[in-house]
Amino acid sequence: MSRLSRISNGLLRLEKGLVTILAAVLLLLVLLNIVTREFGAALFWVDELAIYTMVWMALIGASVMVRQRSAVAVTIVTDLLPGPIRRLTARLVDGLIAFFALVLLVLCWLWYDPMALVRAGFDFDVFAQNTFKFIYSEPTNTIGIAKFWVWFAVPLMALTMSLHSLANLFEEPGA
Repeated sequence: MSRLSRISNGLLRLEKGLVTILAAVLLLLVLLNIVTREFGAALFWVDELAIYTMVWMALIGASVMVRQRSAVAVTIVTDLLPGPIRRLTARLVDGLIAFFALVLLVLCWLWYDPMALVRAGFDFDVFAQNTFKFIYSEPTNTIGIAKFWVWFAVPLMALTMSLHSLANLFEEPGA
């Protein structure tokens, strides 16, 4: 097993645990929402936090599915192909997923623009003035934290999906 595969498998275990925790948190938030609304004391931030929890869970879960090659697929044609061509097709799919993940990672780098943030001395207002990007200064509606923490699920997923897809690409399909 290659070093990349070992890293990917370790990350996979971590992601599975995190998805489990996020699912439990989501359940508790929904139950809290039901109880507080029943007693006429709704906590509006619970709705927002539940949505963010679900988004994080879905994106981390998508990365898990890439590593496990368990995403929904239409295999009516590939199942009919002879073995060598089916393996080549699986490699092509792994390559396309790796390409997508790496492009998404680059786009997230451009979106968050960490080098411009460093040049701005980590001053979010100066960053916004210099780049006309307000990613670091826009707060969430009810929780009041900076939205970039919520949106960080996207570059994180792009990174983990890149690692998983590259590990899949260099492994034998079905290994």
